[in-house]
Amino acid sequence: MSNRRDFMKNTALAGAGFLVTPQLFSFTGSPNEKIVVGAVGTNSRGFFLARMFAKMPNVEVAYICDVDEKVLEKTIADIEKVSGKKPKAYKDVRKMLEEKDLDAILIAAPDHWHAPAALMALQAGKHVYVEKPCSHNPAEGEILVQAMAKYGKLVQMGSQRRSFPRVIEAMQALKDGVIGRPYFAKGWYANNRKPIGVGKKVAPPANLDFDLWQGPAPRREFQDNLVHYNWHWFWHWGTGEALNNGTHELDVMRWGLGVDFPSRVTSAGGRYAYKDDWETPDTQSISYEFSNNTSMLWEGRSCNGFPGEGVGRGVIFYGDKGTLSIPGGDDYKVYDLDNKLVKEVKTNLQEAQRTNTMGMGELLDGLHLTNFAESIRGKQQLTCPIAEGHKSTLLPQLGNIALRTGAVLTCDPSNGHILKNKAAMKLWSRTYEKGWEMKL
Repeated sequence: MSNRRDFMKNTALAGAGFLVTPQLFSFTGSPNEKIVVGAVGTNSRGFFLARMFAKMPNVEVAYICDVDEKVLEKTIADIEKVSGKKPKAYKDVRKMLEEKDLDAILIAAPDHWHAPAALMALQAGKHVYVEKPCSHNPAEGEILVQAMAKYGKLVQMGSQRRSFPRVIEAMQALKDGVIGRPYFAKGWYANNRKPIGVGKKVAPPANLDFDLWQGPAPRREFQDNLVHYNWHWFWHWGTGEALNNGTHELDVMRWGLGVDFPSRVTSAGGRYAYKDDWETPDTQSISYEFSNNTSMLWEGRSCNGFPGEGVGRGVIFYGDKGTLSIPGGDDYKVYDLDNKLVKEVKTNLQEAQRTNTMGMGELLDGLHLTNFAESIRGKQQLTCPIAEGHKSTLLPQLGNIALRTGAVLTCDPSNGHILKNKAAMKLWSRTYEKGWEMKL
């Protein structure tokens, strides 16, 4: 409990303005508390996170793993510039995990790699920071929860809002009854993504090991509109906008309502904006009901960025005595039932650099990485351990399953398992390339 209290105190000070950039990563422990990190998948978000880890005192990004030689070279050059040390290059994460001094790995590869790489790392005795979503399908999430317990290492999912000081404060305010009993939450995400066209089957570029890129996924031919980002919109490798971004809002909504697994899930949507290879929905709404007489709704619009409530993403909680709004970052507002603003809380940790890909920027996202590092050292407790990460990842996964099967899902509220629907349960797990199966 003392670690948790210390963390709450520290994040409260951060939100009050006592934390500035040079102090964000400050750590004054002994040299033997250095954490050696390996980064897996560093083209975009992984590049950003690797740089942040490299800036942290007593953290060394000693290894970089990527299947694209150009990405590998770029990341290594940048980390060397930031830290003064040149990381060792790897193309195959299995080889990198053999390094004895490696303490933890950062996973920001495509979604189909998240859980398999995390399991490999745990089995190799390494801690894991895995970007959301923590899994490609529900079965993988359950395996990771079991694996963290079995192998005794930490797994933090990249739901960074769990470490935002004012969001933590807002969640406590909900628990303390600031809007009475919160019974409904609404979240949304909007973007203006362009069409991806119809891909041509061509040879992979010489700098890309496409066989390793596919890794655990059954083999398919390379096409020229897949790498590096559009894989998000193919079910074989990606998980759509609901998991790419909706995981964040759904995690905060679940946290604020104090719920775990739903009892009922419905979803509507489709690929409406363009005719191309994009398979996942570009427009989707998912509705959840819970056994404590609460519900939530998430709306995703990938190809029309018109803001909701004035912002491109956010969460609103509705209660029997008022409303609480969190407009995407680390601010929040409280209204009474007459829609009068009764409280407005702003953070000084917001940054102009926040983007759809890079998140909220170093000041806020860095708190989540710091929490991971300090938890490894035993000085804090994870703010988003895999048990929580799995629950919040499962919500959009269930939404996708409901959409793909056209069914209203009835779920076991104790574990989220789909009841009496064989077609839906076929999407609970996936098939793997031979030799890549996930086994505890």
